[in-house]
Amino acid sequence: MKLITSLLLILLSCSVFAQEVNIVPKPSEVNFPQIAGSLTVKPTTPIVLAGSGLENAANFLNEYFQRFYGFKLEVKKGGSFRDAITLNYERLDNDIAGAYILNVTKSGIYIAGDNPEGAFYGVQSLIQLLPVPVAGQAKPVLTMPWVSITDKPRFEYRGLHLDVGRHFFPIDFLKKYIDYIALHKMNYFHWHLTEDQGWRIEIKKYPNLTKVGAYRDGTLIGRHPGTGNDHKRYGGFYTQAQVKEIVAYAGKRFITVVPEIEMPGHAAAALASYPYLGCTGGPYKVIESWGVFEDVFCAGNDSVYSFLQNVLSEVMELFPSPYIHIGGDECPKESWKKCPKCQQRMKDNNLKDEHELQSYFVQRMEKFINSKGRKMIGWDEILEGGLAPNATVMSWRGTEGGIAAAKQNHDAIMTPGSHMYLDHAQKQNEDSITIGGYLPLDTVYSYEPVPATLSEEEAKHILGAQGNVWTEYMKNTRKVEYMVFPRLAALSEVLWTQKDKKDFSDFKKRLEVQLKRYELWKVNFAR
Repeated sequence: MKLITSLLLILLSCSVFAQEVNIVPKPSEVNFPQIAGSLTVKPTTPIVLAGSGLENAANFLNEYFQRFYGFKLEVKKGGSFRDAITLNYERLDNDIAGAYILNVTKSGIYIAGDNPEGAFYGVQSLIQLLPVPVAGQAKPVLTMPWVSITDKPRFEYRGLHLDVGRHFFPIDFLKKYIDYIALHKMNYFHWHLTEDQGWRIEIKKYPNLTKVGAYRDGTLIGRHPGTGNDHKRYGGFYTQAQVKEIVAYAGKRFITVVPEIEMPGHAAAALASYPYLGCTGGPYKVIESWGVFEDVFCAGNDSVYSFLQNVLSEVMELFPSPYIHIGGDECPKESWKKCPKCQQRMKDNNLKDEHELQSYFVQRMEKFINSKGRKMIGWDEILEGGLAPNATVMSWRGTEGGIAAAKQNHDAIMTPGSHMYLDHAQKQNEDSITIGGYLPLDTVYSYEPVPATLSEEEAKHILGAQGNVWTEYMKNTRKVEYMVFPRLAALSEVLWTQKDKKDFSDFKKRLEVQLKRYELWKVNFAR
């Protein structure tokens, strides 16, 4: 009888601990020992770095402890310590960087990554093993179950985007946003820096871009076409020093910041700054409403290419990203059809229509970007008229663009509006204005980035996916958070978790604890 009772207690204990492991995104494997036990992290617990290059993971963990539990741990280099959090390296089987193991035993906590990034992701899982403090209650004892976790990312590109052109957000919020990306084991921040409604990055060679282009004289009231204009000057921009600060901050979290400089469309702020860049010479103004506008960069003017090359040269000095995003979407051709220079350019290069003229424009810019050792990304419109030789396609108008790119042996990042546009409503009856569309949590979770129509070889060109956050109707940071959360949790599992491990019912159970973490982080999430 005693033996049966002991076994029941062990099983019950394992069950309780199993319920405490609520990690998002879901790891590849979570195993518990036959005999259950627990370990407590105390303020005296050291963090031991068993190799070089692990400082970023240790620092992130320590900052988390300080912010949410009120203490920091001592960091030691080398050696073996009992009851320590040890960070190390091990050779792990995965084609994509970022695999890790996490073992919690009676001897301590051991995290090993296949590289520094893997160790960092192991730290994110450790953070999710910690009990969540509840407001107004005493700080909890930091006890976690003995457990063994083996984990690896499914996709190489796990991205989140933010449009700062329509609405401008401060540096402190961008750092928070980057932390949100890191805490969900994602690794790309797509920073949409230029728009018709505002130019947001300092370019020293062209000061008017921020003196003129960073500000508009008013903003549309209500949903497009709106009920009027508030006639309030609005804008802002990031200095090059601030850009470097953001890139460095992201780098310590193993996040690559991909800059986007829109061309040839969405260019009104640039044209208002330097009217010679347009087909008519102006006058132009920074746009105060939302939509797609006919004034675009002149494809027949060599000065435009010189300007954009100079801009991108400064951008590439600031961003070490292997990718440079040039937009390429929603470029009306009306001004080109009427422009003698554009028509002459088509004639001189035997281009049959304005779609081929856009392809000429994009390929010319790609050649320059490639000459600097970088890769070009564009929205799926860059397929029209012929795809640039080395371009990566970001497929937003459905999945067709990604499929077409992969079949042409080009890399693609999937970001269809049907599943990846986090500016769409989360609820059937939203209590604030959104751009339209309805994208509930389960739809995000259901997304499969690799189209079934691709062969195994073609599927290798699908690098991953990205959530997009367009900010026409997001005037402040709380609205951005409301639109992003909790869908970011679902997106992270789409991108990280192996396909056969995904289960929406199981995700919802783990999400209940994740929402408590969001409360701890003071995130304004949709309930």
